[in-house]
Order: sequence, then structure tokens, then C-alpha cells
Amino acid sequence: MTAVRLQTQSLSVGYGERLVVSDLDLDVLAGSVTAVIGPNGCGKSTLLRALGRLLPARAGAVVLDGKRIDRTPTREVAKVLAMLPQSPQAPEGLTVAELVARGRHPHQAWYRQWSPDDEEAVTAALKMTGMAELSERTVDELSGGQRQRAWISMALAQGTDLLLLDEPTTYLDLAHQIDVLDLVQRLHREHGRTVVMVLHDLNLAARYAERLVAMKDGRIVVEGPPADVLTEPNLLEVFGLDARVVTDPVAGTPLVIPIGHLERAAFDESHAKRPMQTRRERRTHPPRT
Repeated sequence: MTAVRLQTQSLSVGYGERLVVSDLDLDVLAGSVTAVIGPNGCGKSTLLRALGRLLPARAGAVVLDGKRIDRTPTREVAKVLAMLPQSPQAPEGLTVAELVARGRHPHQAWYRQWSPDDEEAVTAALKMTGMAELSERTVDELSGGQRQRAWISMALAQGTDLLLLDEPTTYLDLAHQIDVLDLVQRLHREHGRTVVMVLHDLNLAARYAERLVAMKDGRIVVEGPPADVLTEPNLLEVFGLDARVVTDPVAGTPLVIPIGHLERAAFDESHAKRPMQTRRERRTHPPRT
């Protein structure tokens, strides 16, 4: 049986007096890739912030490796779990190597500064993400996709095997989105990383995640394999989206095709006419006896 790495137990979180996530139960299995999907404002990023201990629970708890995360020392959490927030910003002039080196902070103390182990971890992270040749570049010089890979390198340098990624493809063109998600997939398949990420693109979520969690109004509506979650009734319930779901000819995963209002009207009109045409055809071409 696969172990549960990260779990929420009747979790409720919010900002100020506003409750965003309410009474939510979620299990993140070891070695899995989970994508959290849902309409804007449904609580996806809030949930991820709570999982990463960036937002305290109003009620319930987040449990990491069997221990409540709010009762675990911050440094110990950072050795196990790394979180990449939306659109992170690096100080001006910081090089890629310097950024990635910051991932080693949880492993240092006043009596133990930079060590060969730290150097090895940074070198390995840069190599793993294909950023070694760009290590002396400043983060400001990088393209959007390269910048995301640099931040993921920093998370890997922490030495964690549990990654939380909040919309890692935001503001990236499609080619760079694929580049970043290919990296996430490789980290999972080749290095056994457990990943939880928030994604807006449903088709990319279906292609790169083994499990989808669909949220609406701060609650989980449905979760499971992409084929079970991305159904036409579920899309209508969660997103209010009229769509058709077919099989992706490349990946074999569900492919969501939205239907706009004009397309829906044309579709309904063509189907309304079809029975009459069929009857007319039957009169013109009577069946053979």
C-alpha cells in the first residue's frame, strides 16, 4: 500500500475574516504527481499555501509524514518539503548559482556553514534541471522557462523529495510550459519526487498528472485519475463549462474541447435538422428489399 506523504484533515483556511477553504480532506500519496484544478478563486493556491505551511489552519490540520506540520520545526519541514510560489522574484543581479545555493539554508547553522555537501547538492540540482551551463548568468537575463527551471533547481537543492508548485507555467508561452512540465515529469519518473501543483490548463494537467483534484468554492468536488475527473458532467459542474472530452491522440489522456455559445447554437441547430434530413433521405432512397 502506498504511503500518504501529505494530508489535510478537515482543513479550513482563509484570509482575515474570509474563509476560503472549508473542511477539506486530501491525501497526497508518496511518489505521485497531483494537479489541483478549478475555477479562479476556488481556493487552489490557498490550499497549496496551507500545505506548504505558509498559511495557518483555522480548523483541522495539515499532516506531513504522520506529524502535524504546525508542530514541526520550520527547519525540519524545509528539509522535506519545498514550495515554489506563483511568479517568485529574485533580487536584482543574483546569479543562477547564488539563487540555487539559497536552497541549502535549511541545512546550515552557526556551527556549520557552506560545505562540500552543499556544493554537491547545488551542482546536482543544476545538472538535473539542465541549468549548469547558465549558472553564472543573472536570473534577470533568463527567459521565462529558464527562470522557472532555476527556481525549481533551488527547490531541488533543498534536498527535498516533496515539491509544491503553484502555477509553475503562469505567463509562459506554450513551448516553455511544456519545457517546465517535462522537467517536473522527469523529476518524478527518474528521481521519485512527489509533486503537487496547481494548473489552469486542463489538458496539460491531464497529460502530466496521475491524479487530479477538482475544487469549487473551497471544497473538493471530485478527485481521481484524469479520465474520471475530466468528464463532461464534471466540467459543467466545476467550471460551468460546456465541453466535449475526447482522447488526446498523442498522450492518450482526456482532451477537453470547450464549446462556446455560438458553437453550441450551431451544434443544436445542425442536430435539430438532422432527423428531418434523414427522413427525407429515406423517402428519396427507400431501403432495399
